[in-house]
Amino acid sequence: MKVFRPDKPNGAALLVTPGGGYSVIMIDVEGYQLGPWLSERGWTVFVLYYRLPGEGWADRANVPLADAQRAMRLIRSRAAQYGFDPQKVGAMGFSAGGHVCADLATRYDAKVYAPVDAADRLSARPALAAPIYAVQSMSQPLAHAGSRAMLLGPNPTADMEHAHSTANHVTANTPPVFMVHAEDDTVVSVENTIAMRAALKAAGIKVETHLFTAGEHGLSLPGPAGEPARRWKEMFVAWAQAQGLG
Repeated sequence: MKVFRPDKPNGAALLVTPGGGYSVIMIDVEGYQLGPWLSERGWTVFVLYYRLPGEGWADRANVPLADAQRAMRLIRSRAAQYGFDPQKVGAMGFSAGGHVCADLATRYDAKVYAPVDAADRLSARPALAAPIYAVQSMSQPLAHAGSRAMLLGPNPTADMEHAHSTANHVTANTPPVFMVHAEDDTVVSVENTIAMRAALKAAGIKVETHLFTAGEHGLSLPGPAGEPARRWKEMFVAWAQAQGLG
């Protein structure tokens, strides 16, 4: 993890998981560029370079979640050192990293790795989650084909697809969720976010959802076509403050 520390801490921290279709990690655009922006606003930001499932790891489909769980526990174990409240640690992820984020929010207590040290006695549940233009479903027609193939391997069963579609694991204990997506996204269908919202609403979870007409995949189109989608970060900060973080 790379840490971005604020000059004036607001008492909250955020674990960030960049996207990249589970084949690469877009560490700059969805990590190292976001970290300074958030730290300027008081957040202590931890950008996670998680393992990729296609690298030959055992239990490939749970490797990113294992890294996210471990990261959350390590972050909480260092709260005093970095100057934030261990109860005020959120998670944010983008595209396939958004799947990691939502997987963490819904399966934070799944046993996907053997405990390493005392930090693993801490909770991995984020105080809030922000899966941004996120991969959600591993079943067609909503699945992002590349992410599905990398996470689950060739020819996954229907049971595997169901087990790794995040909307299927929403419970009453899922934390509040903030989501944004552009309706003209041709990489990851906006229907992923819509299905996730429906599951959250059905479980009675607080969910803030912003669907933009334009913005494509990345929500950063230059010029008028990118407005107001590019303002999602300000929307997130305002929402997080309303949840008691930031």
